[in-house]
Amino acid sequence: MIAFFSEFFGTALLLAVVTGSGIMGETLGSGNAAVALLGNSIATGAGLYVLITVIGPISGAHFNPVVSLMFWKLKQLETKSLIIYWIAQFTGAIVGVWATHLMFILPILQQSSKSRGGAGIWFSECLGTIILLSVIKLGLKNSKENIPMLVALTVTAGYWFTSSTFFCNPAVTFARSLTNTFVGIAQVDVYGFISAQALSAFLFIFLLSPKSDQ
Repeated sequence: MIAFFSEFFGTALLLAVVTGSGIMGETLGSGNAAVALLGNSIATGAGLYVLITVIGPISGAHFNPVVSLMFWKLKQLETKSLIIYWIAQFTGAIVGVWATHLMFILPILQQSSKSRGGAGIWFSECLGTIILLSVIKLGLKNSKENIPMLVALTVTAGYWFTSSTFFCNPAVTFARSLTNTFVGIAQVDVYGFISAQALSAFLFIFLLSPKSDQ
């Protein structure tokens, strides 16, 4: 049970970092998108490093349904646990966004109007998700002790080299549709993002991974 709570708590804190740093970056940057993205990416990377380091020994610190799916395929997570992890991640992500709204004295219930659509952005999410899963899998094999740093730096860099700003997480994507702030995504675009993430996760986990890992 503590592992499931850790996934909920960790995902909630991750979304609080993502959403809160986006609000702060946009406010302090006086509308300068580059400044806002810089603050957002640095805070997210730093937060991920801490969360993975602290929570990793408890639950694995997945915070991401596609990451949990990969661990399930590697037989390191049972089917029942996978489903509970997914529930914890989605609910935690939503609670993290709502908590941030409360912290910044914003309406708790919101819907984003920020458009993030198009073939290039969907391809970006496909590529980004495969990169993230590859870093985690290769990191576990070759440099397990450096996983927190590897994931944190990959996500930080991903904010800047991908057109989608590296969501690569269905729970995060859905939760960010519930905030009409700098990090939001219009609900109509959520389907494209999650479809791209799911497709690339399927390709990597079930088709591209070596048979020896199955």
